[in-house]
Amino acid sequence: MNRWRRSVGNSPFGRPTRQYAWVLHTRNWILAVAAAGILGGAALVGVGMTRDTGGSVLAGTFADRPSSAPSPAAPSPTGPSPEELRKLARAKHVKALNAALKKYAATAPEFSVAVYDRKTGDKYAYRGTEKYETASVVKVQVLACLLLTAQDDDRELSANELSLAKRMIRASDNNATTALFGRLGRYSGITACNQRLGLTQTRVSSSWGLTRTTVDDQVRLLNELVDRKGPLDAGSRELAFQLMSTVQTDQDWGVPAVAGKGERFTVKNGWLARSTEGGRWIINSVGRVTGPDTDVSIAVLSHGNGTMSGGIAVVEKVAAMTRKQLKY
Repeated sequence: MNRWRRSVGNSPFGRPTRQYAWVLHTRNWILAVAAAGILGGAALVGVGMTRDTGGSVLAGTFADRPSSAPSPAAPSPTGPSPEELRKLARAKHVKALNAALKKYAATAPEFSVAVYDRKTGDKYAYRGTEKYETASVVKVQVLACLLLTAQDDDRELSANELSLAKRMIRASDNNATTALFGRLGRYSGITACNQRLGLTQTRVSSSWGLTRTTVDDQVRLLNELVDRKGPLDAGSRELAFQLMSTVQTDQDWGVPAVAGKGERFTVKNGWLARSTEGGRWIINSVGRVTGPDTDVSIAVLSHGNGTMSGGIAVVEKVAAMTRKQLKY
């Protein structure tokens, strides 16, 4: 170390000697070269070492994408799902039907209508909770109660019960209905059955034809007649279908009018000239339409019709409007 200091030396005035200046120059040159080497090495790493012998960019290095390159574009939205599109279409159809029925109601006797689509689970109702007197559509409730009672006793219908049920549904026979109504416990018996069937908006009358109900309850009842998870067993459901799909030809109006080619229907109608309404007619129709692409329950209740034929026209027009607008 002493030899180094002696060979370098210093000026008495603090200025480096020539040898010392040469050393400083040499050291500065070395530092500059070293710095350039570091920078150059970084450049080599950035440019040369990130490439294999074939010249391709190695995965995972910063040379994969220049820092100035734009970020990858975000994926484009996929749009509404099929279910969302179905709901949008359904809302459009409901809006159109509401408008059509409201317009028609301004010129027609009072009516209500409900439709339940078993394929989609969709339910539609126009004035669904408005109460009407049933007239003969109450006979479907009596039939359901008769079937439930036999099930409770773990037995088939007796020959007499079956005969009365056929007359009650197929021919709308009032005497047969009165006989079964009495056997089932009249008001209290039918009311108990209604509770099991989920009919919360129906009030039984001791004069069975004046029972009051809603279209909401009627489509609920129609669904219970076919629901495998409902209170009626397979045999009861099959018998109800047989009777309601084979009514007399003079009684296959109303709901059957909207059935298309290749489709089947069940129906029970009610009609009554009401003395308390100046002889104007109660006209009701409840039933189902089924086919390859259709499985709906329909209930139309009305009153205040000037004639029976006029009331039938109202009921059928309203049912047809639901099919046209709801696209079932």
